[in-house]
Amino acid sequence: MVIRYKVIRLSALDGVAYLSSGNPGVLPFTPLMGRPAGVDAAAWLGRCIEATEALSVSRAAKDAVLGHMGVLSSLVCDAATIYSLISEDIMTEFPLLESLRKRALEQGIEQGIEQGIEQGGRERAIEDLIDVLEIRFGLATSDPLAARLGAIDDVQRLKQLHRAAIQVPSLEAFRHLLDAAE
Repeated sequence: MVIRYKVIRLSALDGVAYLSSGNPGVLPFTPLMGRPAGVDAAAWLGRCIEATEALSVSRAAKDAVLGHMGVLSSLVCDAATIYSLISEDIMTEFPLLESLRKRALEQGIEQGIEQGIEQGGRERAIEDLIDVLEIRFGLATSDPLAARLGAIDDVQRLKQLHRAAIQVPSLEAFRHLLDAAE
């Protein structure tokens, strides 16, 4: 099987010709195409939006074209320029962006849960370790050793120290063990 393809550089295409074609499938790409001399990216985006608004299609179809155009325009224009030219409602209700936002939110929630579980596990490991030292050796919560243990982030390290706290003969032996490991 042979696959052949041709690279098309949008910036090398005559944007005016595609803009005047009125083809809704092409219009989202026109801000990336070659623009007339002396026209900056923001002004060209404005002309592309005007051409889209002039289409004889439904409002929903225009909004879809504008939403795609806004996303693609972010490659050549800053967000403030895009939002000044394309309604924020169109951009925020655009299905692709809504899908991306939903996915990002789900990932953020998942990440937050994982971090919460990890943080909770760490805090529990610190509490357990300090409890053992308090029960076995009378360690006061105000002892600098408690603060030092509270600063350890590695849960596996805390578990190792917990096991050691159960086995060492004295608080001094535990301190030496901790000092030797650092």
